[in-house]
Amino acid sequence: MTQATTSGAAPGAAPAAPVTRRRVRGDGVDLAVYEQGDRSRPTVLLMHGYPDTHAVWGEVAARLAGRYHVVRYDVRGAGASSRPFGRKRYTFDYLMSDMRAVLDATAPERKVHLVGHDWGSIQSWEAACTMPERFASFTSISGPCLDHVAHWTRRNLARPTPANLKRAAGQGARSWYIYFFQTPLLPELMWLAGLSRPFSRALELGEGVAPRDGHPARTMARDGASGVGLYRANMVQRLRRPRDRRTDVPTQVIVPTKDLFVSPHLVGGLGGRVPHLSLRPIAAGHWVPRSHPDVIARWITEHITGVQGGPLTTAESRALKRARVGGDRRAFDGSLVVVTGAGSGIGRATALAFAERGAEVVAADLDLATAQRTAELAGLVGPAGHPYQVDVSDAAAMEDFAKSVLHDHGVPDVVVNNAGIGMAGSFLDHTVGDWDAVLGVNLWGVVHGSRLFAAQMVERGQGGHIVNTSSAAAFTPSRTLPAYATSKAAVLMLSECLRAELKGKGIGVTAICPGIVNTNITRTSRFVGRGTEEQARSQEKAARAYALRGFGPEGVAEQIVNAVRDDRAVVPVTPEARLSYLTSRLSPRMMRLLARFNAG
Repeated sequence: MTQATTSGAAPGAAPAAPVTRRRVRGDGVDLAVYEQGDRSRPTVLLMHGYPDTHAVWGEVAARLAGRYHVVRYDVRGAGASSRPFGRKRYTFDYLMSDMRAVLDATAPERKVHLVGHDWGSIQSWEAACTMPERFASFTSISGPCLDHVAHWTRRNLARPTPANLKRAAGQGARSWYIYFFQTPLLPELMWLAGLSRPFSRALELGEGVAPRDGHPARTMARDGASGVGLYRANMVQRLRRPRDRRTDVPTQVIVPTKDLFVSPHLVGGLGGRVPHLSLRPIAAGHWVPRSHPDVIARWITEHITGVQGGPLTTAESRALKRARVGGDRRAFDGSLVVVTGAGSGIGRATALAFAERGAEVVAADLDLATAQRTAELAGLVGPAGHPYQVDVSDAAAMEDFAKSVLHDHGVPDVVVNNAGIGMAGSFLDHTVGDWDAVLGVNLWGVVHGSRLFAAQMVERGQGGHIVNTSSAAAFTPSRTLPAYATSKAAVLMLSECLRAELKGKGIGVTAICPGIVNTNITRTSRFVGRGTEEQARSQEKAARAYALRGFGPEGVAEQIVNAVRDDRAVVPVTPEARLSYLTSRLSPRMMRLLARFNAG
């Protein structure tokens, strides 16, 4: 056995565990096998794809080696392993023989935790389905089972709806290189003629994966030319005559939603063939082990720990529950949802709607007693709720609130910035203090909540969703609502800007725009420029009008839940809100004329 070094430790991190290299005899080939970490600990086998070598896992392996015995090897035709001649030498039978030889040499008589990326995942599916007794868990990344792909394609074509045809055609377009690899000699000649350099450049520009020592490998030209045999030996045969592949190995599928080669839709129907299945989407491209090694290493660890029944933090347990597929799982099981202004009205209804669907709710309000009541009600229909008192207009208080949520419960999956106050009256009657009050809660509260929790979501790297409560007043100008309408219009524009920025990080942003909704805000709204008695009469008049409209906060809550599920950008809730939104786009002049009407 000889010592070898591979890169992959995070810059500035503690030195990675040393890597040892040895040769293992596979089926007619010598395989270069790399080991890292304590051999007495559970073994994790990392399988690389095409046209990579074991080194693509460098960063992930470095993060896992302190806890596991990590094994990698260059598959036949790649890196320092032998390069057999002839297409037949790359069939699944040979690949499985190689894997068995590595398992026997590195982890004899015990189950290992299997992880595969790209072609490494494709052959790992074959292993998990044909020799499940060798594996304690399986994590698949960007490499589906070929038999499952064939069955998925046939199901879509058997029911040629526009959606099914679009999915099938989309994957067909992503698979262009597979057809190219079936042509004789040309792919090999292109690799040997210098395709490695533009490939590396495309990897850096397209996915932000900069070259580092070991990846892309210096042997890439030869690896790419030899590895074409994987496609020629297996693809067409399996897609034409798919087998009924199933596995009981606890399986986690990490789904990069920006993958240019593997459609996220390929996981459809997978639960019927893999009973112990978890799905974990990530806003990343195909080479996610290089671009997001922290997330991948963490998810592998969580999956293994869950399978082994080891101790998990609350956040880890919630994440695993959220990822599970099938059973009696509710839509938001395992999700953490933060709602501000949760003490009453739309906020309380939203908190309860998410709780009914399995979410753990953080109910925040300026009035602690009402927040406690909401948390108590949430606990009756879902997981235990958590009340917090916070003034959303206070930047320091919101900083403390966000830190407390992170420390006590973890990073939220959904944040609903709902807290708001109403104010009506002539612009000239609004004081600076009035403007400060409205903008402080309605706008700055949304800014604080979005800024603080979005930062947590981005750092976690697992996506999320932010919902900001705007209003139909955002696109319905009125002479009687200058401050309120301005604050809500700002929330709408802020939401659009945030959506553009955060979309690439897997974080959705929605602006909810209710119309006339019967909530307590009508009785707490201020009518500036009016005496005490006149103000009380105005509040009572508004409350009666909203009550007669008969649209309750539960209807808004349902729309919020649906908006998160469907990742909608702007949601005018009530019919009058939708009409105003449409009119504001088609006839702004009409809206300006209506704005002159004094409803007070």
